[in-house]
Amino acid sequence: MAPSAWAVCCLLGRLLLCGGSPGPSTPRLRLSYRDLLSANRSAIFLGPRGSLDLRAMYLDEYRDRLFLGGRDALYSLRLDQTWPDPREVLWPPQPGQREECVGKGRDPLTECANFVRVLKPHNRTHLLACGTGAFHPICALITVGHRGEHMLHLDPSTVQGGRGRCPHEPSWPFASTFVGGELYTGLTADFLGREAMIFRSGGSRPALRSDSDQSLLHDPRFVAAAPIPDNSDQDNDKVYFFFSETVPSPDGGPGHVIVSCVGRVCVNDAGGQRVLVNKWSTFLKARLVCSVPGPGGAETHFHQLEDVFLLWPKAGKSPEVYALFSTVSAVFQGFAICVYHMADIWEVFNGPFAHQDGPQHQWGPYQGKVPFPRPGACPSKMTAQPGRPFGSTKDYPDEVLQFARAHPLMFQPVRPRQGRPVLVKTHLAQQLHQIAVDRVEAEDGTYDVIFLGTDSGSVLKVIALQAGGSSEPEEVVLEELQVFKVPTPITEMEISVKRQMLYVGSRLGVARLRLHQCETYGSACAECCLARDPYCAWDGASCTRYQPGTGKRRSRRQDIRHGNPALQCLGQGPEEEAAGQVAATPVYGTEHNSTFLECQPKSPQAAVRWFLQRPGDQGPDQVKTDERILQTEQGLLFRRLSRLDAGTYSCTTLEHGFSQTVVRLALEVITAAQLPSLFPREPRPEEPPVWGGLAPALPKAWYKDILQLIGFANLPLVDEYCERVWCRGSGERLGASRSRGKPAKGKSWAGLELGKKVKSWAQAERNRTPREVEAT
Repeated sequence: MAPSAWAVCCLLGRLLLCGGSPGPSTPRLRLSYRDLLSANRSAIFLGPRGSLDLRAMYLDEYRDRLFLGGRDALYSLRLDQTWPDPREVLWPPQPGQREECVGKGRDPLTECANFVRVLKPHNRTHLLACGTGAFHPICALITVGHRGEHMLHLDPSTVQGGRGRCPHEPSWPFASTFVGGELYTGLTADFLGREAMIFRSGGSRPALRSDSDQSLLHDPRFVAAAPIPDNSDQDNDKVYFFFSETVPSPDGGPGHVIVSCVGRVCVNDAGGQRVLVNKWSTFLKARLVCSVPGPGGAETHFHQLEDVFLLWPKAGKSPEVYALFSTVSAVFQGFAICVYHMADIWEVFNGPFAHQDGPQHQWGPYQGKVPFPRPGACPSKMTAQPGRPFGSTKDYPDEVLQFARAHPLMFQPVRPRQGRPVLVKTHLAQQLHQIAVDRVEAEDGTYDVIFLGTDSGSVLKVIALQAGGSSEPEEVVLEELQVFKVPTPITEMEISVKRQMLYVGSRLGVARLRLHQCETYGSACAECCLARDPYCAWDGASCTRYQPGTGKRRSRRQDIRHGNPALQCLGQGPEEEAAGQVAATPVYGTEHNSTFLECQPKSPQAAVRWFLQRPGDQGPDQVKTDERILQTEQGLLFRRLSRLDAGTYSCTTLEHGFSQTVVRLALEVITAAQLPSLFPREPRPEEPPVWGGLAPALPKAWYKDILQLIGFANLPLVDEYCERVWCRGSGERLGASRSRGKPAKGKSWAGLELGKKVKSWAQAERNRTPREVEAT
């Protein structure tokens, strides 16, 4: 088969020189939006109007339902179906409130609507829902029925004001949780977004809020809230809040810094009798540190808290806190995941309080006597004394409440497990917003599979392998899944271990995504083993879901830690690989022409090497690349073919020490003298000269082939390719060469004209929408 111009042009949007082995952050498998749908791995719900404007999501596995809160509407989806029969309740703002919101200068589409931001279980038949109500927060009870029923009704008699339960603005940071019939929220509760507080409401007890007389919270950005018991004594139960705040410089210097914190309040907090009346009397907070140790004791800190996931182990044990952080540095952008044990958090809250003599002084541990009961402690058996039971915070002495009011911060920070992040990602093309974790039992141990939601609508599936001791963990990116067709930030993620599903939400809608699909990795034992996916194992016939405790243990092949198929798969060693040599496919190229040998390995994590076996040589030699021969992601590009390039080319991959041949191509070079007899052609007078056998214009017959290969999103890279291959030489651009009256070194005027035409074509494509391209 003769090489044609489109085979070269298909590289224009993807050309990347291979400067070595792929980095550890390269996903081993990338699946597009269409790939996920065609494989039945995902299902998308965008609502009846094509966009939900999603703001809240509640996964109810007891009822087998997924509840969604959007713009002026709520939805209910059944988990046991592919969402063919959703329920919808319209819930616009109260009459006149939308107009009032617009009159105050707010945007009628993005602000002056009822954006539902709270969806919490109220009892066995109802949910509590709260929305922004066009800057008039509102709450109501939603009838959802018993288990097995599928209904969704708003009870008009339960509608009430939602201030303190829901923020006014639809995008303000906010966190809430429902405990014992009461709603705990962390939010800014006023119209201007200045009054930050932690608020409790909805039960039989009086509402409780943060003390506004003192700055307990400094411009907080709430991320998560959850009840976490300390022990079996329910009187010690607490609600924990995770947030970032902007505080004055801790060393007393000028300026402010961002810190991340964990705060807590007692569930049985009733406020004080004379001090802190109807205010939190048990609120304490501690800093969360997530940093990478460096030489000389220096640390690289990740300050901004993005998301938190609580990984609950077996019943009766405390959760592990997975926290996603980002940098706020102007030097570089990065993300880190730190894991905290609740035992370490409790130890910090039981340690010394932070004390500062004045605004310009540094923080230090409080050296004085701490009153009893210890400030921040819950009324329980631990606080009881003969004659002074302290059965309520209203019984606490005023000095205890005054101390808690003046010393809400603990001196020691909470440090992560093993003193460093389990995962650090820098120089990413996308930002990370959401995290969910699943603990998976594999053949060689237990692994935490981390799912990360990005700002481009994709989900990264990652594991972090700890080699032991304090060494840096190894990151393995298993998959990158493009969940949404249009790039959109992922704002919600809920995981169902029971159903092995991940529910992913964005402003556009919600997607149901399978946690694994083992057959996607391939049909061979080596491919299954190299995937290193804890969910998957080779069962002797195919790559399937690994089930712990089942039979046929000897036939299951899995190696998450090393991914070495030579040790796991029979007949996969180098001797067997050489014996089963891949047959060579004949290809033809013309002398002095551009020729492309295609090789696309299944794994982007594999290092690609090319070998050439010339006729008469004893063994193959590795192909040396230079300005004439370029190694790209898709294969080997000869910019100008020589008759000495003839021979058999083998494309091999090396991954975790395992080498295999992907393709073998027998290249035969047709000399320039043979071309007239093989391809007789009478040129038309109006045609310009050609360069290397390629016509300067792009024939329309190749149009869709080119788009399918380069992808619409990669068209901007065409300029870079043209500059490197056609339009630049010896560091000179086209314009500079023309000014001297000659083409750039190693180029021809026809080649320069071809580069200009390709760039012009790419520029025209960039001005068209994807829908226009698909319709062409």
